[in-house]
Amino acid sequence: MDELNTRKDAALAAIADAATPDAVEALRVEALGKQGWISQLLKTLGKMTPEERQEKAPAIQQARAEVADAIAARKQALDDAELDRRLATETLDLSLPAPVTPKGTVHPVSQVMDELAEIFADLGFAVKTGPEIEDDWHNFTALNMDENHPARAMHDTFYFPDRDGQDRAMLLRTHTSPVQIRTMVNEGAPVRIIAPGRVYRSDSDATHTPMFHQVEGLVIDKDIHLGHLKWTLETFLKAFFERDDIVLRLRPSYFPFTEPSVEVDVGFEVVKGRRVLGGSGDAPGHAWMELLGSGMVNRRVIEFAGLDPDEWQGFAFGVGVDRLAMLKYGMDDLRAFFDGDVRWLQHYGFSPFDQPTLSAGVGATA
Repeated sequence: MDELNTRKDAALAAIADAATPDAVEALRVEALGKQGWISQLLKTLGKMTPEERQEKAPAIQQARAEVADAIAARKQALDDAELDRRLATETLDLSLPAPVTPKGTVHPVSQVMDELAEIFADLGFAVKTGPEIEDDWHNFTALNMDENHPARAMHDTFYFPDRDGQDRAMLLRTHTSPVQIRTMVNEGAPVRIIAPGRVYRSDSDATHTPMFHQVEGLVIDKDIHLGHLKWTLETFLKAFFERDDIVLRLRPSYFPFTEPSVEVDVGFEVVKGRRVLGGSGDAPGHAWMELLGSGMVNRRVIEFAGLDPDEWQGFAFGVGVDRLAMLKYGMDDLRAFFDGDVRWLQHYGFSPFDQPTLSAGVGATA
């Protein structure tokens, strides 16, 4: 035991005299490393009798704790001294100009959001937002979805646990359509808005993620008909993809909140493995691709918003922002949008100075 105390005192003295972090680390390895002298002593405990172990184990453990504490304290003291030295000697001139080349880039989703806002602002649309945590009345009931609609199922929607005194079920919104309801209720008519934002659904693969971005449009006015809808969508898509040969095909469909409802297909061709929109899908080498859903706003939805459907009519449409970005800028996996990979962001990101403008074309160089 005297030898243990002697070695411990020598180690503590050496640690106190250590002048650099490397010297402290060397002393740590010498004492506490795999082959360190304290580690070797600890290994002998298994060969001792219970009486010997009871006598010697506390002393060895105490020596180990003292050496470990001394090492930690000396490392901290050296780190503090180095920090004080740097603070006293290093300076930063805040008057120097910022770097000419920005380090960050604009995410493709943000870029496309700005492009959409620019296009629809020129068409007279306002941008509206709403809460991402919604109640089931705004998210489903006011949009004419009955209680047994599949979209209300737990496997499609993220619900929050019920709380005492809570009148309506709370959930993460599955679309931005509740913004349309809130706008009509709060502002009445006429209305001409787009509602971009994050939405949530229980799905995940190369083209679906649990969280994604959507933009929905709504027009409520007098004497609105399906022709207004088609012209708006055609004008929007031509401006967004910067092509005059965009051809739309409207197919009858069903959505609870619109009547009549139409799916919108766009003609495209495959060029070097990439889908390029343009031309009729019936032309040689072309095909049709479903892009978005739309239709005339259902009378019941207008009534839920407190408006007279005999006086006011309108149309609505919705499209995935992430999907628009994938089509326009040649991306093939939606999940990469949210991985946070700096290399992906550097490749697909946009310059913060390259702002979308209709005069110069809303598209940007990635």
